[in-house]
Amino acid sequence: MGRISGLFGVKGWVRVYSYTQPRDNIIRYTPWSVMLPEGWRTLVLGEGRRHGKGVVARLEGVDDREAAAALLGAEVAIHRDQLRPLGQGEFYWSDLIGLRVVNHRGEGMGVVVDLLETGAHDVLVVQGERERLIPFVQGQVVTAVEPQAGTIRVDWELDY
Repeated sequence: MGRISGLFGVKGWVRVYSYTQPRDNIIRYTPWSVMLPEGWRTLVLGEGRRHGKGVVARLEGVDDREAAAALLGAEVAIHRDQLRPLGQGEFYWSDLIGLRVVNHRGEGMGVVVDLLETGAHDVLVVQGERERLIPFVQGQVVTAVEPQAGTIRVDWELDY
């Protein structure tokens, strides 16, 4: 969901780089699972808000700058059941990672290893015999997403 990217003040607040859209959606979720060198730790969000182009947050039990500094660089995750239910044809990016991509000719193109946000549309990063960047434009390029079958079908040629 995000990453603790900096310190904010002296009372334990942290800056958070959020992967959510909009950025401050990350403060809708609590508790957070935070990946520290010793493993995952559950932290309750005390409060948070948008600050400039980013987000700042106070986590319960993190009461000073030194405690906050121990969290720097930590990835922030939540449990799947904290996410809102999706409608028909909607997907979280994490649902697409690992799906096989097959074109309209039945040719395997590889596996989705990542997604990129470009502003115009999202892009599938597909790793096969080479890396391909395929626009995630449903109905045009992406003709079917079949999570139960483990595939994404695309109207895309092998030599693109």
